[in-house]
Amino acid sequence: MAEDAEAAAESGGGGGDSGVGACERGVAPIKAQPLSLCRPNLSLSGRYRTTKEQFHQYLDADKPEDVFQETPAGDPDDSDPAEPKAKRICLEDGQENGKTEEAAEPLEQRQVPKRARGQNKSRPHVKPTHYDKERLCPSLLQESATCTFGDRCRFLHDVGRYLEAKPADLGPRCVLFDTFGRCPYSVTCRFAGAHLGPEGQNLVQEEVVARCADLPPVRNGLNRALQQQLRKRQVCFERAEQALRRLTQGPMPMAIPETSVAMVTPEQNSCHAQLDTAGGVSTPHGSPVSTCGPLTDEDIIRLRPCEKKRLDISGKLYLAPLTTCGNLPFRRICKRFGADVTCGEMAVCTNLLQGQMSEWALLKRHPCEDIFGVQLEGAFPDTMTKCAELLNRTIDVDFVDINVGCPIDLVYKKGGGCALMNRSAKFQQIVRGVNEVLDVPLTVKMRTGVQERVSLAHRLLPELRDWGVALVTLHGRSREQRYTRLADWPYIEQCAKVASPMPLFGNGDILSFEDANCAMQTGVAGVMIARGALLKPWLFTEIKEQRHWDISSSERLDILRDFTHYGLEHWGSDTQGVERTRRFLLEWLSFLCRYVPVGLLERLPQRINERPPYYLGRDHLETLMASQQAADWIRISEMLLGPVPPGFAFLPKHKANAYK
Repeated sequence: MAEDAEAAAESGGGGGDSGVGACERGVAPIKAQPLSLCRPNLSLSGRYRTTKEQFHQYLDADKPEDVFQETPAGDPDDSDPAEPKAKRICLEDGQENGKTEEAAEPLEQRQVPKRARGQNKSRPHVKPTHYDKERLCPSLLQESATCTFGDRCRFLHDVGRYLEAKPADLGPRCVLFDTFGRCPYSVTCRFAGAHLGPEGQNLVQEEVVARCADLPPVRNGLNRALQQQLRKRQVCFERAEQALRRLTQGPMPMAIPETSVAMVTPEQNSCHAQLDTAGGVSTPHGSPVSTCGPLTDEDIIRLRPCEKKRLDISGKLYLAPLTTCGNLPFRRICKRFGADVTCGEMAVCTNLLQGQMSEWALLKRHPCEDIFGVQLEGAFPDTMTKCAELLNRTIDVDFVDINVGCPIDLVYKKGGGCALMNRSAKFQQIVRGVNEVLDVPLTVKMRTGVQERVSLAHRLLPELRDWGVALVTLHGRSREQRYTRLADWPYIEQCAKVASPMPLFGNGDILSFEDANCAMQTGVAGVMIARGALLKPWLFTEIKEQRHWDISSSERLDILRDFTHYGLEHWGSDTQGVERTRRFLLEWLSFLCRYVPVGLLERLPQRINERPPYYLGRDHLETLMASQQAADWIRISEMLLGPVPPGFAFLPKHKANAYK
């Protein structure tokens, strides 16, 4: 295990330049077959392990003209296919300062530049609105609405002018029209030909609309009224302020025993509405207010721990909250393959309190997510407690998770994420305050510690249990490790014993059902799956059915097609929605390319820290999906979402798309 970890840490780049010989350490073992250099269209038995040059030669020579087209995102003048564009840009930027001195050195004395690692923090970010400059006024899409801005409106009001500048449709069928019976984007839809009448009217399928009217909607959205109140700071956080006062005055209170009785203070009793003899509620001024249903005192008497809804997910498969890629369409894909518990992406509490629509979008819940939670990130007790109270009364979730595992500098330097493990006093106030204002269970996701050789989790787990945490998920790496080396499952086993009887979920390096079985033998209550779900979302099916699934390239393309359909439903079918769907699809493809088909492996299973070498798949699509070049990912997106707009550019989130 240690050798594998060292090899995985040393192999920081993509596929190597090695030939078709024996596998290197830290490289996925792919079957080596005799290759033909002059004929890329060789027989199926002649593919598999190959070199970088042969890999790109095959992709360039075996491109059907009717499926793949050259896009502006590629670099036709670049004759060196050794590195993806993202890596080349990073290497050029990193050596810009020493370019003059390096040019004077002989070519043979130059050292090979170190492969790029980390995030592309300065990558060009083009918003989807950039591709739709001539936008139609939203009032024209709503039949009964009128534009309130009049002559000051910055959008177009001439439908004919808009249609003249609008690009061609991307396909003959509209997902929203087929699914819901009506497309709310009307003429702005990039598939408008499917639902526009001869006079340009938006068609409606009444039967489909009536059938969809009974379906539960996507929940946890932010309404405009609440957004305005948050922006103007008009929201009252009474419970949070009371909890914060109790936490800052005197010793920390102990968790309320299950046999204790909740007491009501005289101040609370004076504000308590009294039952009126006429069947209504009498306010302090005596005016009766009609009521419906029984009168409860939940607004002034907080629930005791024994009265809270219990979170019983032991033995279930838990999809980790994944930043950027763990969006609602991706979670729908994982739910279809057997994920039991899902959690929204990490949401920053300060952004939620400011009413940012983009941050509230991370809390949305699809009806198929039967066990769903949200994850909060914050560094201070006041903002975290107020945000928890806000979510407790506005959204529908089964649990709330506190992020104590985020390793990125932007979060850590502000005192959030992993930094909370070294700020025990603030950490305790956050956990106690959030737990006091919530009516649903509170969970925590954390790492082993901040430094690689100084573990802190085993010390914090007993305290978290006493503070009222219902469940803890432990990622078996420290902040310094990020995702290098292997997860420390022996340490997770030790922590599971320390945390008992509080359930502890383990997380790290699960890519097959064998990995999940070994993890469950450590005594954890369940496993959380993160990168494994990005590489192969059908991993949940493999674990439940205890088998390896040699999924074909066409089946994988169908999964991507379903993702685009879910994305168009979620983000919209206009230009902005299509390009946002494409952007998240490309981010996901930067992980999917690391999957090696089961039928090509010499040994099962594939390990998560083994980087895939260059190989030729059993068909052209399988080979294309194995490419680590962003230009090839764009080609796959064009198969599903049509051609990219002019000037389109994409850089993956990480500089090195491989195992570290």
